[in-house]
Amino acid sequence: MNFGLFPMLARFQNFSHDWEPEYLEGSRDVIFRNTYRDIEEILTRGTENGTKFEYECYDTGHLYNLAYFHDRGLAKGPLFVQSVFGILGGIGGHPEDLMHMRRTANRLLGSEYEWSILGAGKNQVPLAAMGSSVGSHVRVGLEDSLWLGPGELATSSAAQVAKMRIILEQSGFDIATPDESREILQLKGKDNVNF
Repeated sequence: MNFGLFPMLARFQNFSHDWEPEYLEGSRDVIFRNTYRDIEEILTRGTENGTKFEYECYDTGHLYNLAYFHDRGLAKGPLFVQSVFGILGGIGGHPEDLMHMRRTANRLLGSEYEWSILGAGKNQVPLAAMGSSVGSHVRVGLEDSLWLGPGELATSSAAQVAKMRIILEQSGFDIATPDESREILQLKGKDNVNF
């Protein structure tokens, strides 16, 4: 897929680091390579060593690809599907886009997946809140957005997590503990990793 960050060049005049404008401009020519052979190889190798995958789906076509590999037994459930919204080259950040991804995932994957929302940039908090209201987990952090709110830069990922936690708790949702998260995703547990 194409992955364009270059539109940010029109929004910012001052950069903290010399490499930033060049990096953003370079995204005009970036393609995320993800061939069927690549996917099959990583799923085979990863499954052999007990890897649990996060399937980042930037558009509905990615859900169809995931269903293809799941139906053939290469992608093992429960699948952890991270729906990514608002990246140029993928699905947009409109609420209808979120609902379209949810309907498509439900139709293709049924009960074989856990769903999570990743809204890029300004989409982070609104889409996470909306997604949680229809059954998703949420992902927030500086990798996906630099903002805490309109016009307010986040000081850390922890600040974004704290804000999202308040929103979710005030909406009546429980927050999973790390152990509960491991159980939901059927992870092997921190005592079974080598770090």
